[in-house]
Amino acid sequence: MNAAMVFKRVLGSLGVGGPVVDTVLDRGPVRPGGVVRGQVRLRGGGSGCDIEHLALELVARVETGPGGEEHEGGVIEEHEGGVVFDRLRLSGGFRLDAREHRDVPFTIHIPWETPLTELSGQPLGADLGVRAELAARGAKDHGDPEQLIVRPLPVQEAVLGALGRLGFGLIAADLRLGRIAGSGQTLPFHQEFELTPAPRYIHDVNEIALTLLTGPDGMEVVLEADKRGRLSPGPSTPHKPLPGGPGAPGRHTVSHEGLEHRDWTGEVDSWIRALIQARGARTAPTARTGAVAAGVAGATAAGAVGGVVAAGLGDALGNSGKLEKLGNLGKLGNSQRLQRLRDAEGAGPEEEHQG
Repeated sequence: MNAAMVFKRVLGSLGVGGPVVDTVLDRGPVRPGGVVRGQVRLRGGGSGCDIEHLALELVARVETGPGGEEHEGGVIEEHEGGVVFDRLRLSGGFRLDAREHRDVPFTIHIPWETPLTELSGQPLGADLGVRAELAARGAKDHGDPEQLIVRPLPVQEAVLGALGRLGFGLIAADLRLGRIAGSGQTLPFHQEFELTPAPRYIHDVNEIALTLLTGPDGMEVVLEADKRGRLSPGPSTPHKPLPGGPGAPGRHTVSHEGLEHRDWTGEVDSWIRALIQARGARTAPTARTGAVAAGVAGATAAGAVGGVVAAGLGDALGNSGKLEKLGNLGKLGNSQRLQRLRDAEGAGPEEEHQG
């Protein structure tokens, strides 16, 4: 029998001797748009109990403020620090007799926009889970969330792998409340990858923000340069996405099909160039920015720092080049990465963009 991950919660709000609920998930990671299977195991207490309903919820840890927060489209449902982003009702009312054992199997489809929690076995810091909700005697209670491990789809691997080969470094992969203007986003939050620039771009941009919104037909790519406007006097303001839809600079749509027939490194590089040109962001970064880039390179061997992968994307995705022609993403040694950084810093703007 396959090993299972189990969490147990005695439903204290139902009183002493009330039902006990265990949720068992099949072991193994899932990908956006995939399914999670398992069972909810109910155990009756010392006396019979009329159950009003049994449900499953997908929850994510997102900063929302007390009691939920207003956003475009309504109020986000929040409970004990978790934003509910999907829900499956398993059963209506039924009687659970004293000491009765009842197992309720389930299959829940996770949304296509579900954030990634792991890259090549390394945690990204995103906290997702599945929890049971049981209502009885006029009260509701939730079990502790069981962790979901979500790994990238091939189309996500293709884009992230190209950024790694270009030399971009991963700072964080945070869950941010709100919808991206002009996108087809459906969830009340999105995952944003914060990247240090590749050596060839350290004189052009201080930071790149990347969001990958997947769906059944493909993926929307949203790129922003110096989003928070800390060092560049561009037109965007903190937490305000660049205007426009799929045709705007920094907005791209790619299909799940034919991934192996595209030059992802060249294509993603062209996206970055167009984004920088559209913003006119050719201000030299401060010494702090150069130090951050070098620091990311130096942290490659250290793995995770503060729960967030602090390594080049090429290192984080070094084992995920499964598509033909993508090949091994390669692992740049610290000395190579630092040498490339020094070479880029010493090159003039024209020299940087040759080759």
